Amino acid sequence: MTAPRVLDPARCALVLVDLMDRIVALPLEPRKGAEVLVAAEQLADTFRSAGALVVLIRVERAGVAEQPPGSGLAAGLRRDGDLEIVKRTIGAFQGTELDARLREHGVTTVVFGGIATNLGVESTARAAHDHGYELVFVEDAMAAFTAAEHEASVRLDFPRLGSVVSARQLSLQDR
Repeated sequence: MTAPRVLDPARCALVLVDLMDRIVALPLEPRKGAEVLVAAEQLADTFRSAGALVVLIRVERAGVAEQPPGSGLAAGLRRDGDLEIVKRTIGAFQGTELDARLREHGVTTVVFGGIATNLGVESTARAAHDHGYELVFVEDAMAAFTAAEHEASVRLDFPRLGSVVSARQLSLQDR
């Protein structure tokens, strides 16, 4: 983990990946999906209170007439002013308006949480890095299918792309 981070709410966005009931309910490690959801909700409230952008990503399966039950965002997660982006690939940049929407809001730093650490979060983060964003990863607001997968992303990959912090190490500047 890196030193505490103080972010400018006018230049950052919280991006929460795949916090949908059917994904939150999966067996996850090193923490349960419900724990990730609580941490993500608290982060989202902090970002909203500071006037920072909250982006909620969810996945839809391509080529199916109807999405599986639980494919919407977890109940109560979305608030007025949040952006919802629907992706059809592992990462959230390909084939979506995510980059355009972030730039529209003047975002230069993206803060990540969600499920699965090594899949949706990491794929989206790699593309964000390629697009030139500064990245911050909130370790205790993520989980994967195994603790080893989570740890590999958090300890090996994410530090090469940005900063890894805990939720308590992250704060936003007063406006």
